[in-house]
Amino acid sequence: MQAQLDEGKLKQIFKEALIEALEEKKDVFHELIVEAIEDIGMINAIREGQSTETVNKQEIFDILEGQA
Repeated sequence: MQAQLDEGKLKQIFKEALIEALEEKKDVFHELIVEAIEDIGMINAIREGQSTETVNKQEIFDILEGQA
């Protein structure tokens, strides 16, 4: 026997399952969001770096060591 669900009922079941998963696994979803935000930040930094002037390795170390 095959049960038929209307679209509204199926959406409601899916929403309830998603909410339950979010409530039970908050830490997992938190880590996913944090990683996604970090990835976006890295992508933006890479894009910005691609459009700036390049410098040599020693210049970077001098800046980091406070010798610039």
